[in-house]
Amino acid sequence: MLLKRIKKNMRRTDVAALRLERGEDFVVTPQVENIAERALAYLEAGYPVHFCGPGGTGKTTLAMHVAAIRDKPVMLVYGDEEFGTSDLVGGPRGFSSKRLIDNFIHSVLKTEESVHAQWVDNRVTTACKNGFTLIYDEFSRSRPEANNVFLSILEEKIIVLPEILRGEVCLPVHPDFRAIFTSNPEEYAGVHRTQDALLDRMMTIELSHYDRDTEIAITKAKSGFSDRDVAKIVDIVREFRAVGMANFHPTIRACIMIAVIVSSRGGEVRADDSIFLQTCIDVLGSDTVKVKRNGVSITRDEVKRLIEKHCGTNH
Repeated sequence: MLLKRIKKNMRRTDVAALRLERGEDFVVTPQVENIAERALAYLEAGYPVHFCGPGGTGKTTLAMHVAAIRDKPVMLVYGDEEFGTSDLVGGPRGFSSKRLIDNFIHSVLKTEESVHAQWVDNRVTTACKNGFTLIYDEFSRSRPEANNVFLSILEEKIIVLPEILRGEVCLPVHPDFRAIFTSNPEEYAGVHRTQDALLDRMMTIELSHYDRDTEIAITKAKSGFSDRDVAKIVDIVREFRAVGMANFHPTIRACIMIAVIVSSRGGEVRADDSIFLQTCIDVLGSDTVKVKRNGVSITRDEVKRLIEKHCGTNH
């Protein structure tokens, strides 16, 4: 995915937007195309899209792909526990002063001075005012109270700002504004439970592990291995995932990591290749529950079994 900063027609104080361009290396399979088409249809109908699913299921990549197809400037926001509302919509950044000296009468000097807080828009306000596409990645890592500002943005199409700082209570949301949210399941560390009222305003698309054909296509695009070798890697990871030995079952990222590392090190997808064996053990064992047999982790034995099954002499 190619990124370009967009600053044209924006005030100096505005946050720079990005222009996303569809990358040639983005893999489109029937499963990916179906998800993207649904998301685009919801966005064009005026509804925000929420990609929800475990880490490694391509939520952010899909969000950027969909935003690139819309061909509008993009604002990226990443959820953060420390966020307050001002981190999203903006706030005072210093002060501006105005001084008026009246010496119309020669013997009288009259001076008036006023000081006002200077407001600076942040990413959400900038996107709402200019009709950009907002990608709010892992938005549930921000505290729910910080995200309350989206209730009026998504429903009433207005953004509420502090009157004392802005001199305006509400601003209309540009009709071209659209929002794409992503989130991990609530059981993930650092994830807050999202307000039901906010979820009710979104079209949620639940993502899980890709189908086999999609995982093969993506892994091949990233590694350069043959279809046959990539299929072996994918089958090993998929079967290991099904065994349920890991806290968070390995995703397409595991397939890509194994393929890229083995390729870069000059290894081969063979049962007797030490680079391939050790890479599989390191990648698949990095998030494994500490299940041991006679004091030794059984991850190595399970990985060796799967490699022999899928990469043995008869495969």
